Amino acid sequence: MAENLPAKALSYSNDGDRYFSNGEYAKALSSFGKALDIYKTNLPPNHPYIATSYNNIGLVNDNMGEHAKALSSFEQALKIYKIALPPNHPELATAYNNIGGAYRNMGEIAKALSYYEQALEIGKITLPPNHPDMATSYNNIAAVYYNMNDFSKALSSYERAVDIYKVALPPNHPDLASAYNNIGFVYTKTGKYSEALPYYERSLKIRKIALPPNHPNMATSYNNIAALYEKMGEHAKALSYYEKAEEIEENAEEIEENDEEIE
Repeated sequence: MAENLPAKALSYSNDGDRYFSNGEYAKALSSFGKALDIYKTNLPPNHPYIATSYNNIGLVNDNMGEHAKALSSFEQALKIYKIALPPNHPELATAYNNIGGAYRNMGEIAKALSYYEQALEIGKITLPPNHPDMATSYNNIAAVYYNMNDFSKALSSYERAVDIYKVALPPNHPDLASAYNNIGFVYTKTGKYSEALPYYERSLKIRKIALPPNHPNMATSYNNIAALYEKMGEHAKALSYYEKAEEIEENAEEIEENDEEIE
């Protein structure tokens, strides 16, 4: 490879990361594509850098709603990783997770579950049992079970994620708040309102400490609690929480859909 090309490709990749973080997906796609072109021209065809570039492009497409394109890129990455890396390398788990996510976004939840489970199996071999990536795998699997209306298995997997987060993360970490929210959501979906409420409240308590007051996830928490109180017939309490959510939504620059939300 010409001496300046690795640095140039890395520069494009760094640009892509920055654009991706800022939500500038078209620019991110262009930068990652330029990095990929350099690597494909100057590296062996199964070099891990090429796989990483495909993975990056897949992530951008997935966030743009181009899930079929994302899946194609993720599969290219996985194909290379299988040749270039040991069979239980963590990058393989990442690739399986990403493919699972693309399938889930496309509504092919049985395929999604298969890939998420492969990622989890690698994690069990290569990671400590309380590694945060293990919790991510359990969260992914739980979300698929939820989509399959298998709420018992969804709840079990979400609880595994919480158990790991409680060991691996600080007590007020936002990921723990999201995990509590998800358990509350499953209990709500199954009509166990009195069991859902403490989890929503734990989630909100953490978010009040960990997040800015106008963060979209604060509105999500207030909306979830409001909807729960509404289902319980406590309309005055529901209104109070809806008003808190509405105040945040009016002040926040961006807000996702604020119905009850699983995360």
